Amino acid sequence: MRTRLMLRAASAGLLLLGVAAVPAAADSSPSASPSDDSGAPTSAGTSFRTAAEVDQGQRATAGASTGDYLYWSFPADAGQRPTVRAKVKLPDSHASATWQIDVYDGLRRRQACQYGAQTRTAAQDVGSVELSCTLRTVRAWSEPWADDPLPGTYYIRLTTVGLTAADLGLPVTTEVRVDSKEIGGAAAVDGSLSEPLVPGVAVAADAGDGDGDEESDSPAAVLSSIEPDDGWSSGWWSDRWVWTGIGGVLAALAGIGGYALTRGAGRPRP
Repeated sequence: MRTRLMLRAASAGLLLLGVAAVPAAADSSPSASPSDDSGAPTSAGTSFRTAAEVDQGQRATAGASTGDYLYWSFPADAGQRPTVRAKVKLPDSHASATWQIDVYDGLRRRQACQYGAQTRTAAQDVGSVELSCTLRTVRAWSEPWADDPLPGTYYIRLTTVGLTAADLGLPVTTEVRVDSKEIGGAAAVDGSLSEPLVPGVAVAADAGDGDGDEESDSPAAVLSSIEPDDGWSSGWWSDRWVWTGIGGVLAALAGIGGYALTRGAGRPRP
């Protein structure tokens, strides 16, 4: 009887562990990226305010001249680790030049790359140069003094440095793509921002706190229209929930097994 009880408890525990492991495996897999580039921008901005908006998974293109500063913006949510890739197609004849890609968060703080070729030098007459930058995982909340990536709009700036005067204005073609990997509960923190760091969100919030005057002529200054496909802070589920449930199941099994082993055979017969 005791052995049968322990086997039933172990079977139930293994079944719960198998069910719980499914969302954990899905949470740690790379996020799906759309492959439709029909709505991707075909030009780039020249400043933070005019940055071209691009969704993750889209390939944005732009024609430019050497010496220009090119800007794009994209959304990144908590738990994501974005990777920015850029490719520059150079003219047939050019001198050696160094290209650089920089990424800034919603507060326009330059974010360091965990790894990737953020700066590369194109040798003379090389046809193209490719750059990449993998950011740190976006955190849901951070201390005000910290420089951690936070949910909101991110800006990409692509330019060339160390350019000779003879090569200024040469035509180039650029391609930019952003993909993210879902990190899951390993990056979860106890806290969240009240609003993502999106341009204009503070003004939009103030516009809705009026005295009920519906005829107010002050428009809400929402300067960014992009957001993750399933909304901001959509990744409330993380594998921390899974491992917490697994720990509870193991504790229950340990209690049942300990009771079954220590309860004895009952009262002794007279």
